[in-house]
Amino acid sequence: MSRTLFLFLFLCFASWPLHAGGDELSNPPAVLTGIDVLVDEGFAALDGARVGLITNHTGVDKRGISTIRLLDTAQNVDLIAVFSPEHGLEGKLDIPHIADGRTGRGAGIPVFSLYGDSRKPTRAMLEGIDTLVFDIQDIGTRFYTYISTMGNAMEAAEDNGLRFVVLDRPNPIGGTAVAGPVLDGDKRSFVGYHDIAVRHGMTVAELAELFRSERTPALDLELVLARHWRRDQLFDETGLRWIDPSPNMRSLDAALLYPGVGLLETTNLSVGRGTATPFEVMGAPWIDGRRLAASLDALELPGVRFEPVRFTPEASKFAGEECLGVRFHIEDRQRFEPLGLGFAIARILRLDYGEQWDFAPYMRLLGHDGTFAALERGASRTEIEAAYVDGLEAFKARRRDHLLYR
Repeated sequence: MSRTLFLFLFLCFASWPLHAGGDELSNPPAVLTGIDVLVDEGFAALDGARVGLITNHTGVDKRGISTIRLLDTAQNVDLIAVFSPEHGLEGKLDIPHIADGRTGRGAGIPVFSLYGDSRKPTRAMLEGIDTLVFDIQDIGTRFYTYISTMGNAMEAAEDNGLRFVVLDRPNPIGGTAVAGPVLDGDKRSFVGYHDIAVRHGMTVAELAELFRSERTPALDLELVLARHWRRDQLFDETGLRWIDPSPNMRSLDAALLYPGVGLLETTNLSVGRGTATPFEVMGAPWIDGRRLAASLDALELPGVRFEPVRFTPEASKFAGEECLGVRFHIEDRQRFEPLGLGFAIARILRLDYGEQWDFAPYMRLLGHDGTFAALERGASRTEIEAAYVDGLEAFKARRRDHLLYR
């Protein structure tokens, strides 16, 4: 073999991928959400439908065009009404009651608030509608209320003989990790719609499948799945643009912290609302931040480190008061365990600040008697986990039948 031919063959071989699909693995295609797929398919799933759309500012396609506008201008779809969740259609309101309104061109499309006088679509609101469509970005935590709005709307659709279509979106904190207590059945509420784990690891379409199976079996449910999303992907790996799902959910780190830190916010603590970094800091005027940070450091929790901090919220709890506490720095998103962090903080507060920390309201979002009792008596981490592990394993088995992505 000549030297020239050898060099030619060597260079050709060196340029080949080491394995099939190498380019795809190193540069995975951007995720297409349910609305992108619906547009690509010419709105076939809604052909001829008279639609009530449940959405907010997160309901946009890959170009940033709102689902409201896309359905309103589709030739084969009749958009009758829009329904908005907590925080309103634009996702900017942090108030306990949101009024109805209108949106769109001319006289506008009626917007019915599902965070006002009613949290479920009424028969009057559904007049003229044959299909309810859901398109809202969730963040993967049981007590984040957008999935409660979906569940309530599914019940209304079943009661009124309507079809229910979910335009799916990725779970931003991933679809593999499942953690925390499963809601006790007698503690269902708007911040706990169904008996699922705190970190459920499901998309809204998968949750809709589960809800239909266990709550609304007669519902005519159709799912428009996202394309190219893998269960192990976090939001910053999808190619999608981050839109704050609610006023205080401003980053992927905040979303990852939320299942654990968010549990604390019903108590007399600030979790950073009224600061630039909600859920990335936590404190109160009566906490010793250096002591708390040192206690957390000693636990060697995976993927996160702690910094003592002083902050003064401009709004919400302790507005205008200096709080001492900790800032959370996530260093390894795959290893970080938000529920482990949340329970570690609760245990330290219970043991070290029993007089100052009002522990009772912690139950509101936790929703699990056994875990609450373990924390109340200052139990070890092993004992806390033992209080809910059986229910969690049972939920994982229930969940498995409704997973739609690999």
